[in-house]
Amino acid sequence: MKTAIVLTLAAAAFAVAGCTEREQTAGGSKSDQPAYTGSTQPAFMAQGWKAGDRTSWEQELKVRAERGQNEYAKTTH
Repeated sequence: MKTAIVLTLAAAAFAVAGCTEREQTAGGSKSDQPAYTGSTQPAFMAQGWKAGDRTSWEQELKVRAERGQNEYAKTTH
């Protein structure tokens, strides 16, 4: 009888332990360089963007967000 209670409690403890959620932390890129420093391969560079120029990088992101990733703008043209 005592063994059955211990086994039941152990099984319940394992079942409850499996329901917990792991801590989530922000992963992301581990690069020491800022994103606007760019790539050395021209195939990955947008036309008109200059590698290493932060203002050019920010302008290119604005243009991409407005023209390429804005579904509302795609449907109204």
